[in-house]
Amino acid sequence: MYKEITAYLAVGALLIVLGLLTWKKQKVTILHDYHYKNVRQEDIPEYTRSMGIGQIVIGAGSLLTGVLSFFTDSRATWAAFIAGLIAGLIIMHKAQMKYNGTWFS
Repeated sequence: MYKEITAYLAVGALLIVLGLLTWKKQKVTILHDYHYKNVRQEDIPEYTRSMGIGQIVIGAGSLLTGVLSFFTDSRATWAAFIAGLIAGLIIMHKAQMKYNGTWFS
């Protein structure tokens, strides 16, 4: 049980840090190059903002799942993870479609 909680917390913290680096420091290279190869240079700040926020939302869902798992053994804690994953992917998908023109190219 504690290994599972530690994994949720570690993955959540890692994604939040990567999201902050992507967003605040505009480290587009954290993403794979095919995700940003068609993004215009002037769109990089808004693109990295959206992609970073998406990463942070996914990380927050994982982090929240770890915290909730510490207090309860309910499978309902997965709802936080799934909600964060879906919301984060939607944010990232919208950014991909707007600035790169494709989800996968």
